[in-house]
Amino acid sequence: MLGVLANLLTDDCSDSDLVDKCLKGDRTSFRYLYQRYQHKVRSTLYQLCGSSLLDDLAQEVFLRVWKGLPKLKQQENFSTWLYRITWNVASDQRQAFAKQHSFDSKLKNQETMNGVILKDNTSNLMQLHYQDLVQRGLEQLSFEHRSVLVLHDLEDIPQKEVSQILGLPSGTVKSRVFYARNAMRQFLQKQGIHEL
Repeated sequence: MLGVLANLLTDDCSDSDLVDKCLKGDRTSFRYLYQRYQHKVRSTLYQLCGSSLLDDLAQEVFLRVWKGLPKLKQQENFSTWLYRITWNVASDQRQAFAKQHSFDSKLKNQETMNGVILKDNTSNLMQLHYQDLVQRGLEQLSFEHRSVLVLHDLEDIPQKEVSQILGLPSGTVKSRVFYARNAMRQFLQKQGIHEL
């Protein structure tokens, strides 16, 4: 009962209020921020990096958030700042994969695992099929195009905010979204999905 009451109270708190409380030493407020954003962060990381290190990457994001809170200048822009950190963690991971020359083999292993999951799960077969197609389509895109598509189309972040998160001009974001959508549409059409 107390947990439900605490959640109701924090639902009324803005991100800025929670950040302010965190800066005053209230660790519970950070837990509320974590609960509020963990699913979006994990979803973004999954779309950008896959599932293999998802828990570690999400933990790294929130560790950087905790350490960086004192440096956050505009508390009302917490969500934009959080997505920027998420993108940085994903970008760092991408660079680490590239250095090890194992990124492609890990993605192929993931596709194989996704195939096993699809065969075992008959109740949601079509939904899983479409999720797998979207994930494979995203893997065909460059990291830069995948980033804008995930943030804008899958996470529903406005282009202006995506521009701030990625540190890119608005025109570049708009162009990358257009290109990424076309590339994704072509990929899905090749897979037999024509109603887009």
